[in-house]
Amino acid sequence: MRQDLRATFTDRQYMLSEDYELFYYSDTHFTPTKLHHHSYYECYFFIKGDIDYYIDGISHSLLPNDIVIIPPGINHYAVSNDPDKVYQRIVFWISKNYYEYFRSMSEDVGYLFNLAKQEKIYVHHCDPITFNSLESKFFDLIQETKLEHYGKSFKISLLIAYLLLSMNRYVYEQNHPLEHATDDSLYSKLITYIEANVSEPITLDSLSKQFFVSKSYISHTFKQNQGISLHQFIQKRRLQIIKDSIAENSDIQESCLSCGFNDYSSFYRAFKREYGLSPKEYRDQITRAKNEHMKSQQ
Repeated sequence: MRQDLRATFTDRQYMLSEDYELFYYSDTHFTPTKLHHHSYYECYFFIKGDIDYYIDGISHSLLPNDIVIIPPGINHYAVSNDPDKVYQRIVFWISKNYYEYFRSMSEDVGYLFNLAKQEKIYVHHCDPITFNSLESKFFDLIQETKLEHYGKSFKISLLIAYLLLSMNRYVYEQNHPLEHATDDSLYSKLITYIEANVSEPITLDSLSKQFFVSKSYISHTFKQNQGISLHQFIQKRRLQIIKDSIAENSDIQESCLSCGFNDYSSFYRAFKREYGLSPKEYRDQITRAKNEHMKSQQ
């Protein structure tokens, strides 16, 4: 799929579009661009290669998963140290007017750009999970631009807004570690959401989108509060609910399927691993205990 979205490299350094342009490049024998600057913002996502990026006269040796923000008027160019290596990157140009349109809706999309303009901080390193998430948003945007669907222009503006917010949120939270009270608040919200949706598919991806927090941060929050992973917590909670329903004489297979397990065999193994008994053995145990209790009351 990504091959289909790849663009042929162009050394054009001006925009044809009024609002934005987006390119996914993957090539070898990269010819360095000359020193230049733009009248628009450039967001550059470095995927792989051996590249030095010169910004405002300073060289930056890029690492995979780096984000580079270039404001208008800042001189820059890239040099490949090993032309035989595959050089992959995503380049996103956004005009000043289009950027201001999004910033007028929320100042939160301006954090990265202000760091670049005011403090000359141009390069930010992402953890692989977050970078892959951002990369996926870019590919969703590229794909949308190539299709003809109802509401296309509105969908594109939503994708760009979400992308800008995600970039800014990640870097802001890296630079401003959330206080413990906020951790508790997030953890409480996650627990409430899981309890309300325990029968539905719940993943780090879905929670990240729901709460606008990186997957790595959610994992850290669960490990810190529960001592186990998110997946382990959800499975334990589902097993406990099914265990309680078995004790109430509910159908075992129906309880299994209604509580988020896709098939009985995986549920059976998980239940026996958790409680040391099969579901039927547990039901028989509960039935015997109830019968013995009734006899003792006679």
